[in-house]
Amino acid sequence: MGIINWASITESLLFAAGDEGLSLKQIRQVLEVEEHEAKDIINELKGRYEQDQDRGILLIELAGTYQLATKKEHAPYIKKLVENSHSQTLSQAALETLAIIAYKQTITRAEIEEIRGVKTDRAIQSLTAKGLIKEYGRAEGPGRPILYGTTKEFLDCFGLKDISELPPLSEIEENEQAEADLFFERFEQVLHHEE
Repeated sequence: MGIINWASITESLLFAAGDEGLSLKQIRQVLEVEEHEAKDIINELKGRYEQDQDRGILLIELAGTYQLATKKEHAPYIKKLVENSHSQTLSQAALETLAIIAYKQTITRAEIEEIRGVKTDRAIQSLTAKGLIKEYGRAEGPGRPILYGTTKEFLDCFGLKDISELPPLSEIEENEQAEADLFFERFEQVLHHEE
């Protein structure tokens, strides 16, 4: 077995973690290294990004977590990409996720996954990129997970003045899957009504 490329592994971990980032403790635990070694790896990776002008990303630290971020000077191009992606249709998974966020906001990814019964990383990433949802701080409790809610763009897209204009949901559901199905069904009604 060759020499372990810790910087490369850490880069993959940060990419997989997305906008939630990773704490130094999480990096240490996954790599099974000491704190000073984890800091050295982070600093080496950070230095590589800063020195290589051909790279489009940086390693930043926000509120005790490390995450990959795009360079500020590329913002106009990223904005164009996001604006162009508005015209693309949403997948069923993204629509279901959006419906759950709209009715239950603010809500964590784990709570969405509990209702849907499947992972929602890609759907959340897609909805965030399209500007339909955004982060509304962090929940109390272990790990302080990100809370998601809908945006003004969401209201504009569906022709709503505010969230209270969403179709009402019945109070009693037999199970969580039925609840998810109802979210999707009602949300499709709004979507088709506004087309």
